[in-house]
Amino acid sequence: MRAKDVEFEVTFINLRDKPDWFLKISPHGKVPVLKVDEEILFESNAIAEFLDETVPPRLHPEDPVERARNRAWTDFVPTFSSALNGIYYTKTCEEMEEGLAKAPKAVERLEEALSRQRSNDGPYFNGQELSLVDAAYAPFLQRFLIADRYLKTRLLDGFPLVRAWADALMSNEMVTGAVAPEFLDEFHGNMRRREFYVATLMDDPGT
Repeated sequence: MRAKDVEFEVTFINLRDKPDWFLKISPHGKVPVLKVDEEILFESNAIAEFLDETVPPRLHPEDPVERARNRAWTDFVPTFSSALNGIYYTKTCEEMEEGLAKAPKAVERLEEALSRQRSNDGPYFNGQELSLVDAAYAPFLQRFLIADRYLKTRLLDGFPLVRAWADALMSNEMVTGAVAPEFLDEFHGNMRRREFYVATLMDDPGT
């Protein structure tokens, strides 16, 4: 919506104490949910596709083959996010290292996509302008990069195109401004509440 300059209002909720009104409109109890007039839409990709079909400019490519490829890469997000989560959603250093050993396989797929399946120099997935692929991956890259300030895995050092893509996304206010102002504190708090290994590094002044 920011990329399309749509006027909208955001209501943030506490996912640990979901209000009844939210549970009535969100079948899976997940965010985001979009209310358009009296219609309720849920699931990130479905919401993004609806907005792309109804509000210009298009963030999916106009070419049907390229558009299909973009949709395929948004479908890869769960695999990618699971790989990153497997690094910092861990209780011990050993679990983190196990996740880190598995993650390159998923990141390599994106590196290949950026290298061979796009015909541009970036900085975003489809070139100079944000796309729905960028919107789909940005939240997971953002969270991983926050955690990696402490973990210092250097995972992305082996994937320069993904690294450059992530840096471009994190330099875009449309991306960084899409979360609540207190997001960083909430992220840190979530890691501590769940007693993840990364939280021990957050509280270590030498980290």
